[in-house]
Amino acid sequence: MSTGEVTIRDCRREDVASVLALWAASPAAPTPTDTPEYLERAVSEPGLEFLVAESNGEITGTIIGGFDGWRGSIYRLTVAEQYQRQGIGRALLEEVKARFALNGVKVVGAYVRKDHPWALDYWDSVGFKLDERFVIFMHRM
Repeated sequence: MSTGEVTIRDCRREDVASVLALWAASPAAPTPTDTPEYLERAVSEPGLEFLVAESNGEITGTIIGGFDGWRGSIYRLTVAEQYQRQGIGRALLEEVKARFALNGVKVVGAYVRKDHPWALDYWDSVGFKLDERFVIFMHRM
């Protein structure tokens, strides 16, 4: 998908260093899987929608969408600060949702840190609603 000067496409192995640099420069909290090895694995994982936005030859945004056969989940929607408020995040989100729809996904959840108010506001603005019935229990391996 291409919107103006921005192209939304699958992430490739050669994008991994740029993706990690984008994530490191963002206000999002780093995770234990922010490594070249994990990202290279994610790029080649069947069924995982790992997309990037590319502007003028530069990776300016990312989104990861996973489908477990039941629901869609979204992770790591990130847009470089200088490219924010230009529709890149929404274009990434719409592309993942379109790909989910091809698999029959009916419900999509987004993993969002509750201590990032700007992210909470964004997800609310694009029609996602906080579902306070659920919490996530995590276990590090």
